[in-house]
Amino acid sequence: MNQERKYGSSCPAGARLNCRTRLRWAVLCATLCSIPLSASASKQAAKPSPSIDTPNKMEWRSATPAELDAVLPARAQIVKEHIETEMHSASGIIDARGRVVAAAVLITAGYAASGKYYYYLLAQAPIRMGKSLALPPGSYAVGWSRASNGLLVHIYDADTGVARGTVLARPLVPRAPIISVKLWPPAQRSVLQIGRFAVPYSVGK
Repeated sequence: MNQERKYGSSCPAGARLNCRTRLRWAVLCATLCSIPLSASASKQAAKPSPSIDTPNKMEWRSATPAELDAVLPARAQIVKEHIETEMHSASGIIDARGRVVAAAVLITAGYAASGKYYYYLLAQAPIRMGKSLALPPGSYAVGWSRASNGLLVHIYDADTGVARGTVLARPLVPRAPIISVKLWPPAQRSVLQIGRFAVPYSVGK
């Protein structure tokens, strides 16, 4: 009787071992059941949060014709000339802040720019063409020349004609209908298409 009081057990003497065994199993099961929850919480806490500096492709969508008309000039200043833009060929993207990046064909017949500049590019946000050609917001004239593996796309400041750089346009994969110029939204292709060739681009903050 004294030994039973010492353990504080209400179990009969013959069942004391079973009571203590069941108690130990209950504690062990409770501990094991808590492990998956703790591990899950730990993994969730360790998961890195998205960087605020990473551009969100879904922030940019295709601009409507009305949105393009509002920002693209009917005649673009190309160095010392004002050259008509072919508005029905225009395409571009716009973000939630109303910034537009767009391109349109230049009608250069009869101008000094003929044979050198083919497209007008407007960037209201920083843009990177290819892997390394970073362009600040501004207006640009775009030309190209043939290369064995695609097109060499030459980009100039529209106002001054100063060359900003050259990037390689490769055959578009997967193929798409051939078009004079098209700026695809980042959620689809994130390329500037010129004919059947394309230059990858990315838009900055």
